[in-house]
Amino acid sequence: MRKFAEHRRQELFPPYDLPGTNLFNDFCEDIIKNWDLENLVYSDKVTRILPIKVPSSRRFQLMLESGNQFIARRVILATGGGIPQFPDWVNNIKSPYPQDKLLHSQQIDLRTLKVKNKRILIIGGGLTSGHLAVGAIEQGAKVILMARRQLKEKLFDADPGWLGQKYLKDFYLELNWEKRWKLIHQARDGGSMTPAMMLKLRRMTRDKPLTLEENCEVIKADWKDNQWEIKCKDEKHFFCDQIWLATGTQFRVNEHPLLTDIQENYPTQFVQGLPILDQYLRWPCLELFIMGGLSALQVGPVARNLAGAIKGSQRIAEALIKPSLAML
Repeated sequence: MRKFAEHRRQELFPPYDLPGTNLFNDFCEDIIKNWDLENLVYSDKVTRILPIKVPSSRRFQLMLESGNQFIARRVILATGGGIPQFPDWVNNIKSPYPQDKLLHSQQIDLRTLKVKNKRILIIGGGLTSGHLAVGAIEQGAKVILMARRQLKEKLFDADPGWLGQKYLKDFYLELNWEKRWKLIHQARDGGSMTPAMMLKLRRMTRDKPLTLEENCEVIKADWKDNQWEIKCKDEKHFFCDQIWLATGTQFRVNEHPLLTDIQENYPTQFVQGLPILDQYLRWPCLELFIMGGLSALQVGPVARNLAGAIKGSQRIAEALIKPSLAML
């Protein structure tokens, strides 16, 4: 990317040469064009993956939303985010409410929402909540951004030492899967904001379209008189038109809809919802590879971001191109 940006250095930002959006989009388009990737994409939704046996080998039958299906020798599951995580108080809401008045971040597309003059409560302390707050305010909404602890300012989800061997060396030497999971949990330590996002949010609080409520945890919500009434642990009360939950996702292999048939036919161990894969991120006994957050026990705390995608791709590619590593 630095080579691509040789004549656009002003679009790389310190301290790590982070690319601006336009530069990064152009870089991706250039890769797609150079490797002729646009002709390799088939647009459809996979609804089911069935492991099947054919003479002397195993295959996968992929069922598609369109009704079509096809057979694949190998499958790489790179589906991104996990299962939406909802706070306990959401399940305890007794009053009926319109479903579009309480949304998880995965359900929100700012391009299609009309929120001008609306009062929106965004709950969460991670970068997603920051992006939602900025997007809503730019459309004319009034926003309360609430986090149950002090907002953390970090450049990375986990310490940069996890990008290389500084911390990963000991992580890979740890053979106890439960201890590995604890290391992942400790390294990520919940959501955080980048310095650039925090600067933008602070500026918005001065202009009053944004209110930051830190160390504030919701314990109850009621839908009354066409608005939300929110009660917090410290007995503060808030009123708003909509609630957006930026409360993260859970990575649980036993709840992943595309892995139901795989787990039934080729059960594997999992720790805190994460599967135990081989060193190539391969499901035991199958040519099924897992990327993203579900591969964290093998890749480490950065499994779900771009650095993890690179590490995961390198492992999987090795198994794909070396015949000696292939299963029948």
